[in-house]
Formats: sequence, structure tokens, C-alpha cells
Amino acid sequence: MGVDVRELLEAAVSAIGGQTRPGQVEMAEAVNGSMHDGSHLLVQAGTGTGKSLGYLVPALIHAVEDRRVVVSTATLTLQSQLVDRDVPALLDATEKLLPRRPSYAIQKGRNNYACLHRIREGAPDDDGMLIDLPPAGPVGQQVLELRDWAEQQLIDGEAGDRDHAPSHQYQAWQQVAIAARECLGAQKCPYGEECFAEKAKEQARKADIVITNHALLSIDAFENRTVLPEHDVVIVDEAHELPARVTGAAGDELSPQMVERAAKRARRFIDDDKADDLIDASDALRAALDETREGRIEAANGVVLEAAALVRDAARSVYSDLNKKSDDKDDDPDGAKRQSKGAVKEIFDVAERVAALSDMDVVWMVDRERFGRQLQIAPLTVAGLLRELVLKDRTVVLTSATLTLGGDFDAIARQVGLRPSDKLADDDEMPSVDTDSETGPLPWRGLDVGSPFEYEKQGILYVAKHLPPPHRDGLGKKQFEEIIDLITAAGGRTLGLFSSRRAAEAATAAVREATDLKVLCQGDAQLGELSREFVDDPETSLFGTLSLWQGIDVPGSTCNLVIIDRVPFPRPDEPLMAARQRAVDEAGGNGFMAVAATHAALLLAQGTGRLIRRTSDRGVVAILDPRIVTARYGGYLRASLPPMWPTADREKVLGALKRLQD
Repeated sequence: MGVDVRELLEAAVSAIGGQTRPGQVEMAEAVNGSMHDGSHLLVQAGTGTGKSLGYLVPALIHAVEDRRVVVSTATLTLQSQLVDRDVPALLDATEKLLPRRPSYAIQKGRNNYACLHRIREGAPDDDGMLIDLPPAGPVGQQVLELRDWAEQQLIDGEAGDRDHAPSHQYQAWQQVAIAARECLGAQKCPYGEECFAEKAKEQARKADIVITNHALLSIDAFENRTVLPEHDVVIVDEAHELPARVTGAAGDELSPQMVERAAKRARRFIDDDKADDLIDASDALRAALDETREGRIEAANGVVLEAAALVRDAARSVYSDLNKKSDDKDDDPDGAKRQSKGAVKEIFDVAERVAALSDMDVVWMVDRERFGRQLQIAPLTVAGLLRELVLKDRTVVLTSATLTLGGDFDAIARQVGLRPSDKLADDDEMPSVDTDSETGPLPWRGLDVGSPFEYEKQGILYVAKHLPPPHRDGLGKKQFEEIIDLITAAGGRTLGLFSSRRAAEAATAAVREATDLKVLCQGDAQLGELSREFVDDPETSLFGTLSLWQGIDVPGSTCNLVIIDRVPFPRPDEPLMAARQRAVDEAGGNGFMAVAATHAALLLAQGTGRLIRRTSDRGVVAILDPRIVTARYGGYLRASLPPMWPTADREKVLGALKRLQD
């Protein structure tokens, strides 16, 4: 007798003292249906729906049928929340209703676990020598603390996971962790049997439900599914982030410093002239980048492509030489040569990809303040990769609070590799599909289960139509005056979402000068510290940029006002977005709407969603960019937002904000 999804959901919700919501029930039944008929599913579940239970409950039913489910999140924070809180509570609540208690495990990328080889043998310096002595100063002290912590984790049978490590800087963690490419492997590492990362993989192989993140899901796809355990269902939470995370995982970078470092590390094991050739190639790359302007690299940038080809050829020669030497454990006891091979192979792979300048890749040059000039490369689109490597022969459920842009799922569906023409109607049965076909349909459904919030009564969407359109020089006097009047009427309690760091800092300075209100600005301290202070003091305001648009949850009187300075279109000189927009235009489409407007709509939906986080929240979202109502694309943007009560009446908005203080 099968397990009833509604009964299981009711038991889970009752155990945490809640009540089932219609949207949550609808979602759970739809997810359960997709898991059994094999169709892909896109579910928009607004904030407050309880979407975690909406997909975890059907995942349990699937798991007890001995069919493994992988749950992927965009952030390690949500990943940890699922493992530490949501899944254990759900299993406790439903244990008596299931034929057995499903097991679960968390799996992250190798660099998230402490490496015992690095802890006990040291990290390589620029010449590839393993240095046991940590660097001087605070970072060195942190390295010593991390080493002690990792050894204690081993004794206690814990995971060696960075999330549970003592406070440390990124540089310190890099002294005790290792990238997958440089790992010796369990068979060749003297500490392979104790390895934290290998233990995590083994636990995942035994688990019914594996919780991972989009980056590792991407790597598993690129590595022919050899990273995650075998599975036939993937649930992608925070699915609006999937294309960007896959783009990041499929991207690479190449800098003269990286090439030179790889050459120095290889010198111990190869002829000096081969290492010198690679260093010469790094010098050629540096010279080429020095005479190149920031931005996209195309065929006309021959000097850069020629330098990349020199790096490719020199790296190939060094790698060939390294391969002639044995890297058995006895001949390479500290693993330095194997790690050197990994570094050189990475240089070769990226240089070869850059030099090829495929139509499917975008290459550009950036000038980093800390690292200098370097090349970056990423796919022009990841839709084909996702279609072929993620969607093709397993069931995928994608969910988020923001999946419908412009009023439908089509934009997101295209980004993840689904075709709008393959969408099934609600009453359509799942057709038979040839999974071996490269061009065949991948049937999918879209479902918006709404939100328990009454946005029309809880929130006001104010568009400052009287303001001039924003210009490239940043905010002007009239925008500053509007911000000051709004935040004064709200008595602080404001989250300011700005399109640039410069705009956020300028607005902060303007408010501080004109009022006595306390305004925190991103960059004043660590973001976590600023967020806590913002939440703890309702009259404090917080201004910042992109990470605040999506990464902060502030229910209650802490936030009665969200200010958005302008429609967050990508910068016109951003190489990857510009290339994608041009490609759509050249294919006969509307590149602006398909790329720039879609990007802006998603961020606006995320940003406006910061205001209403529970049923008692009230407030105003103020957009200082009149284009959202005056431009032709304004309707598309507005259709992507929560359905708050719209107005352009400034006095009504100021009055409403003042009343919220009472």
C-alpha cells in the first residue's frame, strides 16, 4: 500500500506546530506526480509557502521506494539548514507513517573539507615544496587553530567541514584544504582511509537522500556523474540561481601568475628548459594582457590568442614530461609531483580553451586590483549543457520563490534548457520520450502555487514617476532628497538596494549628513555583522548592493521600507551578458528582452521580495526609477513582481510610512 503524500505532509506540519497551506499541498502533490511520471516540473512557491516540506515530503516517499533523491541548493547556508534542521525534524515527524526511516547525507565540494595531507605535511609554496610552517601573523595563528580543530574532528568522528571550523580567513583555509584537481586520491594519499571528503562521499553513497549544492551538481554533470552517487531524481531549490552557478562552474580563468606558479612547482621534476619555456609563455601572456583593454577578447585580439597558444604548447610539453615520471606513492611520497601535474593540466586545459576561441565560449580580460590582469572564459549559454547533462535522463524538479518572469515560466525554462514548446498542459499525460535523442522533447510542467501573503493589503509598490531617469554618473540631488524623505518618514527601518557600491555609499553619506538616523553601509563591516545589527535595532537602516538583493531575510518591523535606486540591468560593458544579448539579436530574437530585461526582472523580484516575509509584515517598496512604468519593457518588469498595491502618489506613501511607526 502506497504512502499518501497529504497524510505525510499533515504529519510533518503538525509536528512543527503549523498548519498545512493550500499551496504547499498543491506543490507536494505535483512534485510527487512528477517523480512518478518522469516529467520535469518548475514550481514557483512564494515566500511563506513552506516549499522545503513541499518537496521533501514526496522525496521521502520516493526514497523509501529505494530510489535515491538528490536535493541541490544554491547556497551552503540553505544546504546546512536542510541537513541540520529540516530533514531531521521531518524524519522524526513521519517515522511511524513510513515502512522504514530514510537515511540522508550532505555532500560538498572537496575544498569544503579539511585535507589531512595538507594539515600533516604542509601546503606547497610557489616552488612546489611542502612547507609545514604556517605564515606569520593572524593567518598563521588561524592555520594552527584549524590544524588542531581538524585533528579533533577526526578523533570525535566529525565531518571536518569548513562550516563547523573556528573563525578564519580564506587564506588560512587554503592552507588546510585542497582543490579536487590537486588531490592525490584515496589510493595514493597516505591519509586516504581517514580522509574527510572521502568519508562524506561514502556516506552519500549509502544515503537515500543526498543534499548538495548547485556547484557540485554542475561538476558531477561535467564529470559524467562520477561525483554524486547514482540517482534518478534531482530537486533544485533556489533554482533561479542554477544558470549562474552552472556558468561559474563551467568557467575558468588564466593569469600570468597562475602559469608562472605552475612552472615553478613543476621545475623539481622536469628539465629546466621545459620549465623555462612555460615561464617564458607566462611572460608573453603578461605582455599581451598589458597592451589589451579590459573587455571581450575576439579574433581581432590576435596577440592575446597567440600568447594563450604559447602557454598551451608549453604546458603540454611540461605535462608530457611529468607523465614520464612515476607518481606512485613510493616514488612521490609527499604527493608534490601529482599536485604539480594537476596544476599544469589545469593551465593546459584553460589555455587550450582560450586559444580555440570557440563560438560557444566568451573570453574577456579583467584587471583585478589584487591579482592584476587575467583572462576569464565562460559558456555563451548553459542551456544546452543543462539539457544534455542534467535534464536528459532523470526527473528534475526546479523550485524557487521567483521563477515566473513577465508572468510565465518561459524565460527561466529556456535558461535551464527546457523548450516552451515542450510544456505540458495541466491535464496532459506524460508522453513516451526517447532519452537517447539529442533533439527530442523533454516534457515539463509549470506550476505557480502562489503565496499565503496578501500582497495587495500588506505592501505598497511606489514608483517615483516624478524623478528623472537615472544616468550613468550615479544618483543625483533629487534622488538623494527622495531617499531622505522616505527614510525619515519610515523612522529608519529601511533596506536600501543599490545598483553599485558607489551609489550605496553616496546615499549613505547623504542620509547621515541630513538626518540623525543610523545607516549601515555594506563594506563598513562583515555582511553578517551588519545584518545582525540591522535586525537587532529596528530604527537602523542598511544600504548595500547585490548580496543584499537576494541574501537577507528581515521579517517584522526591522524593515518597513525597501528602496531600489534603479532597474538593475546588467552593465552594457559586462562582456558575458553583452555577448549573450548580441547572440540572441543575431539569431533574430530580441536580445535586450531575452537577456537584459530578464536579468533585471529576476533581481527586481528578489529585491522586492525582501519586504514581506510573514503574514504580519507591512511596508513599502519604493523604486526610484520611473522607467518601470514609462518604458515599453515596464509591463514585463512589473509582471515579475509580487502583486502589491501600486501607486505613484508620494504623499500617500509618506503618510503610510509614518503610520507604520505608530
